[in-house]
Amino acid sequence: MSRLNNASRGPLLCYVTDRHNFAATDTREARETLLAKIEAAAGAGVDWIQIREKDLSGKDCSSLTREALQRAAKSSARKIAPTRILVNDRLDVALSQSAGGVHLSENSLPLAEVKRLVDNRGNRKDFLIGVSCHSMEAARAAASGGADYLFFGPIFATPSKAAFGAPQGLAQLGKVCRAISIPVLAIGGITLANASECLAAGASGIAAIRLFQDAADVSELVAALRRAFSLSRPSE
Repeated sequence: MSRLNNASRGPLLCYVTDRHNFAATDTREARETLLAKIEAAAGAGVDWIQIREKDLSGKDCSSLTREALQRAAKSSARKIAPTRILVNDRLDVALSQSAGGVHLSENSLPLAEVKRLVDNRGNRKDFLIGVSCHSMEAARAAASGGADYLFFGPIFATPSKAAFGAPQGLAQLGKVCRAISIPVLAIGGITLANASECLAAGASGIAAIRLFQDAADVSELVAALRRAFSLSRPSE
């Protein structure tokens, strides 16, 4: 069973970053635009923000993560459960910066090795380990291997997930959610119009890049998602 308990907060919202999608003129501008978006998302009530900037060096990723943690803490200071910052792939950065967790891709360190390293550092109590999965087999392996949650997708067609094949669809999402006991977040082509369908299929939340990053007003988007989710909880 997952250590993650989110029952009192409702469905999870995870903003996955990609600074390359901003219309910035230079690297510094893109970084500042991203940090402003992170601060706005935290203030709007986004539960998790995953730093997914794969081309950054360890030094630059550490710097970005440190600033993201500071901005999120400031922006969500009055919330009961502040926004959690996760780091994609870079376990070293996540641990050194005391982030809220690490998210593993298919090319990351093996889950068992990550768990061992985290346990050896004594960070396991409030440190989440998530895994991206693109098949039922991978989802079962992540759940049985001790992951705290997983991303499953792509659910719908999206350019950022085209490399992972055809969309999985809502029916397959539902099968995965029923097959494992840890929280599943749907990812891939998630929009305001279809996000509630993922919850109806059994997902514990949604993860997205463009949905949050392209929003003119993240607070309005989060409020709209929460309204939609309240009408689409699966039957007990």
